[in-house]
Amino acid sequence: MDSLITAAARALAAGDPLGALNRVALRDDAPALALRGIAMAQLGDLERAKALVKRAARAFGAKEPMARARCVVAEAEIALAARDLSWPVKALDAARATLEAHGDWVNAAHARYLEIRRLLLIGHLDQVEQLLVRLDPAPLPPALRAAHELVVAGIAMRRLEIKKARSALQRAEHFAAEAAIPALTGEVESAAHVMNAPAARLISRGETRPLMLDEVETLFASTSLVVDACRYTVRGAGMSVSLGSRPVLFALARVLAEAWPADVSREVLIAHAFRLKLSDESHRARLRVEIGRLRAALRPLADVTATKRGFALVAPDVVVLAQPVEEQHAALLAFLADGESWSSSALAMALGTSQRSVQRALESLAVASKVQAFGRGKARRWMTPPMPGFATTLLLTALLPGD
Repeated sequence: MDSLITAAARALAAGDPLGALNRVALRDDAPALALRGIAMAQLGDLERAKALVKRAARAFGAKEPMARARCVVAEAEIALAARDLSWPVKALDAARATLEAHGDWVNAAHARYLEIRRLLLIGHLDQVEQLLVRLDPAPLPPALRAAHELVVAGIAMRRLEIKKARSALQRAEHFAAEAAIPALTGEVESAAHVMNAPAARLISRGETRPLMLDEVETLFASTSLVVDACRYTVRGAGMSVSLGSRPVLFALARVLAEAWPADVSREVLIAHAFRLKLSDESHRARLRVEIGRLRAALRPLADVTATKRGFALVAPDVVVLAQPVEEQHAALLAFLADGESWSSSALAMALGTSQRSVQRALESLAVASKVQAFGRGKARRWMTPPMPGFATTLLLTALLPGD
């Protein structure tokens, strides 16, 4: 490796992409292409960065497996930054195995953290925890130690273990300062901002107020009956009943909870549960059936009683936990609100739905000027400015473990 390549690599390690480009911008050999690609990624030109890293991998050839493996890892990191979650996971795993076989433990660990961060982004928390316990961060350089703590904090925030999350973020801040990489420091600051932003709304007795994550944790530990409209569950007394697959029952539970301690008329319940403006005796009969099912589902936690004009939820204290912003395609907007650019395939993967459904939703949001697209074909990305002051994705169903 010549002196210019060495100097460019050191500049990139220190977070100085312009300094690296000053040394290798006019070179087309394989090491220079790889370094140029990483520099462009640090500068935010992810499409050009991806193309350069691919060229570098081809230029290295089969006789340099370690260099090719490092290019695969770099390409995966660029894809993650571009929110392109469809990149080949098997190729990254093979690259990690190659790096481990050649004794490059640091880059192998980096590959593993990329896999973990992808799984965290799409909400597979159990898999993330299984992979994380296999990694010992102690011998790793500060940048990877910071990445490790960011993952720990991300899991803890989504598990609503707020004290653990704050401790992890403090450690991440320390290691990021030690690494002295501006982009890493910015990532830690962004995570801390999300941590300290309202993550939900509390609806109780006709009043609404925002809730911080630690307040949500306290609410779940209280004796209140919580109708959780973020994860479609009803919680209380250390138990929870999932109604995610029973939307009619959850709609009834929420309407009754928002009206508590008052009752709700049959006409209002029919309108919310069945989405009908007018009702007849058949709808009233169906409502009685669904109320019976709701009563049976909630029996360990609360009761539903009939009143003269409708039904009422019976419990010592009832509140509703709602998303910060509720509108059509709110979950989609919540992911886009992180300020990053997403592909429709990545959004479909994160939301657990079809790509075509996501594309239709994005098109309708674009007509309403709520999102914007750039690029064409497979390079097309969608984004929107963050909704100010809200940690919108932390309590979404797709990001949390099942009950």
